[in-house]
Amino acid sequence: MREIVLDTETTGLDPAAGHRIIEIGCVELQNRFPTGAAFQRYVRPEREIPEDAARIHGITAEMLADKPLFADIADDLLEFLGDSAIVAHNASFDIGFVNAELERAGRALIDAARAVDTVAIARRKFPGAPAGLDALCKRFGVDNSMRERHGALLDAELLSEVYVALAGGRQASLSLARNAAAAAGAAGPVAARPGRALRICGPTAAELAAHAAFIDKLENPVWRW
Repeated sequence: MREIVLDTETTGLDPAAGHRIIEIGCVELQNRFPTGAAFQRYVRPEREIPEDAARIHGITAEMLADKPLFADIADDLLEFLGDSAIVAHNASFDIGFVNAELERAGRALIDAARAVDTVAIARRKFPGAPAGLDALCKRFGVDNSMRERHGALLDAELLSEVYVALAGGRQASLSLARNAAAAAGAAGPVAARPGRALRICGPTAAELAAHAAFIDKLENPVWRW
């Protein structure tokens, strides 16, 4: 099962108002395990970046002056996505922006049915609890200390860990041995049990006789007791 965890950084909140993607980051999961494959691009938005947006992700128009347009990276992005499910935090936001860019570039849009929304999963699983990425990192013990500002690839990497934890995989696949060892240590030393003698179970004399009688009825039998 291949899934792509995706995140974007943008110039604002609404693609319908002309806001654009300035960074996109994706991380590949196979059977909910990171493969190490990733896709990341900065994109020149062809518009200004408001100061309030720049304060969140730290990306300025000057930094993007020599970066490609989204149309230039659209085919590479679609190739990386393939037909896999797309995991995103508040998926309607990210998929909405990606589709607005794809439409502008004359490419096929992403079907919303492919989206897996980790915000919705978190709210179902923990009603009333904060569902932001930082809050979920804290809940699941995901180290986000390097996240001083938002970044599409970094946030996709963090979200991939959160998503696996939300799905129940982090505890089972990554921490089971450590938790078992800790539990054993907390319980104290285990007392040794006395061994038991090996029991050998063989056929009875009557069973051997019955078998021999059956073999005698066969023509040229190749085995006997």
